[in-house]
Amino acid sequence: MNNDLPFLLGHATADSWTDAAGEVVVALGQPRPEHKLGFVYVSDTFAPHLDELCVFLKQTTGVKDWVGATGAGVCATGREYFGVPAIVALVAPIHESGFRVFPSITEDAAPVGIQNHDWLEDAEVPLVVAHADPSNPLVPDLIEDLSDETGGYLVGGLVSGPNGAQQFAQGPASGGISGVMISPGAIEMVSGLTQGCSPIGPVRRISSAHENVILGIEDGTALSVFKQDIGDVLARNLSQVAGYIFAGLPVEGSDTGDYLVRNLTGIDTENEAIAIGDYVETGDQILFCRRDHDTAVEDMQRMLRKIKRQVGTRSIRGGLYFTCLARGPNQFGEDSEEMKLIEEELGSFPVAGFFGNGEISHDRLYGYTGVLTVFC
Repeated sequence: MNNDLPFLLGHATADSWTDAAGEVVVALGQPRPEHKLGFVYVSDTFAPHLDELCVFLKQTTGVKDWVGATGAGVCATGREYFGVPAIVALVAPIHESGFRVFPSITEDAAPVGIQNHDWLEDAEVPLVVAHADPSNPLVPDLIEDLSDETGGYLVGGLVSGPNGAQQFAQGPASGGISGVMISPGAIEMVSGLTQGCSPIGPVRRISSAHENVILGIEDGTALSVFKQDIGDVLARNLSQVAGYIFAGLPVEGSDTGDYLVRNLTGIDTENEAIAIGDYVETGDQILFCRRDHDTAVEDMQRMLRKIKRQVGTRSIRGGLYFTCLARGPNQFGEDSEEMKLIEEELGSFPVAGFFGNGEISHDRLYGYTGVLTVFC
């Protein structure tokens, strides 16, 4: 382990990608030979230039291995770039034997396991930093398969932006899931997940459902139980629940009460049914939750304090943060409040990441969450 070498961070906004990239390279300084792995995230405006940017970073920094993606916004230490063209780059002092970059997998994760079999046996439970294309309908299954094939713990996000879901993993890597596997023997890591919503009712059982339409919950109709859980004020004016109330699908086997947040996509008052943004079956669990500023801050602080306890006396040297595009200025405030919360609780350290269309943690795809990994 290179415990005495720092992570290097550069970030900038400019009208052209070349100007922003030049500022980033200056901020990175001169990487040492031990700085082997780079992460780069660009806002949507620069998406068409991600491949050129990565080639430029290779040539100017001497760092050979880069992985990257595009987001609706990007983030760095104490700073969020949302709605502006920006680049964030992080260089890690991880020996080349301690990581393996993998190109895009679009249908089957088996090649990653086969091609890296011997390395994975030695790596035990690697951290898998994964960038995924939301236009590929197989992504949720591929996330589970990649976890199974590598035995790893996944963190990452769905790339986002109207200019295309661009990825880079040693070369252009769009269309599926790409990224890098990092051995815990090469560097120490701690990860956490924060929900952007909080439960407003108990966990219940679905008694009748068809695909994404829930007809019954426990002994009542889906709509009657929904109204009971959200309270009289909202129940009298269902038009107000959009963007505020969501469905939560508890993660089976989770010892921390994790749940997958899904949008409400329809309410059928005639048939007393509700529709959500995922398929469910009779017998599945469900809860309803609300999304607001205060609950998001409270859960963010909970995650950060847990990470702080797990880190203990070690120093945090760098980090990666993947968060939902509905968070950031849309939930925490305009002045980079979400990233400042990390800095306030854990101190100032180099961190890079992006705002995506969904977040990856362990072996599942989440929504409205933030996933933070710190390196010690």
